[in-house]
Amino acid sequence: MRERSAAAEWMDDAAATEAEFASALRDLARINRMSLAYRPTLRWLDALVAETGTRQLSVLDIGFGGGDMLAAIARWGERRGVAVELVGLDRSPWAARYAGAAGIPARFITADLFDLPEAERFDVVLCSLFTHHLRDAELVRFLRWLPGRARRGWLISDLHRHWLPWGFVWGAVRALRMDPMVVHDSTVSIARGFTRADWQRLLAEAGVAAEIAWAFPFRWIVSGRG
Repeated sequence: MRERSAAAEWMDDAAATEAEFASALRDLARINRMSLAYRPTLRWLDALVAETGTRQLSVLDIGFGGGDMLAAIARWGERRGVAVELVGLDRSPWAARYAGAAGIPARFITADLFDLPEAERFDVVLCSLFTHHLRDAELVRFLRWLPGRARRGWLISDLHRHWLPWGFVWGAVRALRMDPMVVHDSTVSIARGFTRADWQRLLAEAGVAAEIAWAFPFRWIVSGRG
C-alpha cells in the first residue's frame, strides 16, 4: 500500500464479454449506492450552481460504466431545477449498450478519451472511480487534458489507498456473493488508488492547480474551476 499497484483489473480486459461486463456493472452500482459514491459529486455540483447561478449545464462523465452516476445527476437536475445535457464516454463497447438499455438519459460516446474531438467541450467534466485505472504518466496527461475541456469546472472522485478499506471490501464482496469480476477488481482498485501525497505529486507534475479534499468513506475529491 505504500505505492500504487500496477496489477491489472479484469474489467479493463478487452476480451471481457458483454454478459461478464453487465454482471459486474450491476454489482458495481450496488457498491456505489452503499458507499455513498454519488454524494461528493452532487454536492460539488450544488456548490457550482450556487456559485455561478447557472440553471443549465452540459456534463461529460468519463468512464461512465453502467451510467448510474449519469442517472444520479439527471435526478439531481430535476430536483434542483437545473437543465442538464448529459454525455457519457467509455472505451468499452458494452457500456453504451448497458446504459442505453437501462434508459439512462444521455448521449454515449465509445472512444478513448484522448481521441475525443477538440470541438467537444462541456460546462463540467466529471469522473468517478476512473483515474485509478490509469498509470501515472497517463494520469498526468489526463490532468492536463481536463481544464481545456471543462468551461466551468472539473471533478475527479476516486479511492484512498489504505489497508482498512482494502480489508473491509475484501470481506464485504465475498459476504454479499458479488460477481467474480467485482470480487477480483474491488481490492485491486483500492491498491491502485491514491493518497493525498500522490495527488499532490501528480498535480505538480502536470502543472495543474486543483483543490484536494477528503470525502467519506475513503475517497479523494480533486477539482478545478474553469
